[in-house]
Amino acid sequence: MANYRRGRINDAVAQELAIAIGNVREPMVVTNFVSITRAEVAPDLKYATVYFSCIGDDKEALTGLKKCTGMLRHHLASTLNLRITPELNFRKDESIEHGARIAKLLDEVMSKEGESAEGESPENDTKIDTIEGENT
Repeated sequence: MANYRRGRINDAVAQELAIAIGNVREPMVVTNFVSITRAEVAPDLKYATVYFSCIGDDKEALTGLKKCTGMLRHHLASTLNLRITPELNFRKDESIEHGARIAKLLDEVMSKEGESAEGESPENDTKIDTIEGENT
């Protein structure tokens, strides 16, 4: 039951921080188009790791988010009904790049298989047909 509650808290923290990012006026955050992808709150609710993605300089966006931590925590405290407002630690979300890399590798494998299938001789197709014909 505790994991279900923590999952709901994780989602609520990520959603509220995404809303709060829209109100941030820090130039380092605004110019890099920062968005919150997910949040993971510790079991004791004292710490939260917030994952973000951005279009632009990652280090500059991280610096801007660290400057806005107080305002973001204040927003969380006022909107979420938690006994403790977690301290926010920001990390760049690498899952988007990881997913793009996997998709690229899969495309390469599929194109290589397509090239090797084009180079096969038609004899292989007839052997499959005769084997299937014998079984029926």
